[in-house]
Amino acid sequence: MELSSLEKKIKIKFNNKDLLKQALVHRSYLNENPEFSLKDNERLEYLGDAVLEMVVTEHLYENYPNPEGDLTNWRASLVNSKMLAKVANHLKLDDNLFLSKGESKDNGRARQYIIANALEALIGAIYLDKGYKESYKFIKREIIKELPLIIENKLYHDSKSLFQEKAQDKTGITPSYEVIKEWGPDHSKNFIVGVYLEKELIAKGQGISKQGAQEKAAEAGLKKKKWS
Repeated sequence: MELSSLEKKIKIKFNNKDLLKQALVHRSYLNENPEFSLKDNERLEYLGDAVLEMVVTEHLYENYPNPEGDLTNWRASLVNSKMLAKVANHLKLDDNLFLSKGESKDNGRARQYIIANALEALIGAIYLDKGYKESYKFIKREIIKELPLIIENKLYHDSKSLFQEKAQDKTGITPSYEVIKEWGPDHSKNFIVGVYLEKELIAKGQGISKQGAQEKAAEAGLKKKKWS
């Protein structure tokens, strides 16, 4: 696959082209192509997730004097899968992914999580190839630029953040989340997550990622507690 057009799109020319390519390899592709020369992107995704959180945290701390609660909510809005999928779609990562035939045909929510994860893997690849400074520039240029819109339209009030605010205000307890059940192959899992106030199970939510299931659980918890 020719990736020079993607390099132009992300405004970064890789020294190690295999790092860029590996960031685009979904596990399902290797199931059908076991002889492929590279591993999947999951380790790069793990690294990119940490780099993304560090960069966003640093930027918020240095540029906004707001209290911790505001910064936490804004950060969550910038690094969640919905925002990452939006940015990844803008960069047309989907056109460059290595996917199984089955995953290639799926254009639903599961595909959006794959695209979001690929963006995190790309950040991990940029970090390894170019270092922290270039990673910071990329994240600021492509992701942090969404922050003014988030603040202006109060898009940071997702169900999970709102449930936490209400729970702390009304009960003095910070909610916790636990996976109750998971099933499916590694590249296409489903999760049921419970939201708890101390040991009390308030509600459950189902999703194709732990984060998505947590959001659904919080949404159900708001309705059950009549806090919405």
